[in-house]
Amino acid sequence: MRLVDFEALSFDCYGTLIDWEAGISAVLDPWAKQSGLKLSSEQLLLTYSGHEAAVEAEHGRWLYPQVLAEAMRRTGVELGVAVSDQEAEEFGGSVGQWPAFADSMAALQGLAGHYRLIILSNIDRASFAASNEKLGVIFDAIITAEDLGSYKPNPRNFTALIERAEEMEIPPGKLLHVAQSLFHDHVPAKEIGLLTVWINRRHGKPGWGATPDPGGTVTPDWEFTSMAAFAEAVRVAAAR
Repeated sequence: MRLVDFEALSFDCYGTLIDWEAGISAVLDPWAKQSGLKLSSEQLLLTYSGHEAAVEAEHGRWLYPQVLAEAMRRTGVELGVAVSDQEAEEFGGSVGQWPAFADSMAALQGLAGHYRLIILSNIDRASFAASNEKLGVIFDAIITAEDLGSYKPNPRNFTALIERAEEMEIPPGKLLHVAQSLFHDHVPAKEIGLLTVWINRRHGKPGWGATPDPGGTVTPDWEFTSMAAFAEAVRVAAAR
């Protein structure tokens, strides 16, 4: 398959289009410093990541701000520092302030000329609306954890994606999933038979950051280090 053989792209949002590690660090770093913890941003993200994934698995019907708040509380417990209700709630409400990656808007606008665009995200509708303003495109479909009552990597979310593509009359095999997280996206997407593009935002960095270890081997079909590089590859392929 070539990149131009597809009719639609489904996107993870946070980590792929929105810089969730920057957003998380903007809250956790000053909290840790104020609490007397001498940990780097990378160490904090690593500690935090497992707690967010665990809360999502345990509480699929919670809205994402609730997930963030509880994940911060559990991070505090692991690090031996109390997290106040105000701190947890402020973190939960911070999603709308998380920045888009610098290349996301232009890349999406270019890709919209070739494909229909779908969001499949571990988010709630209100938080995504704030993020969508930073992305500069109108998505053809938006599927959130709030809609489904479950969070990726739950296979249910990808089944819902396939069903939505069928409703949109996207032919089988013509949907390509684009994401940064191997754990949340590539492993379950490949298991359901989707081809995938890995936007490897953490290239050159050790470890997994805010994304849990995928726990096995997964091979995306394409890999790019940025949305800009992916969009340029599509542009070149289309020109040919």
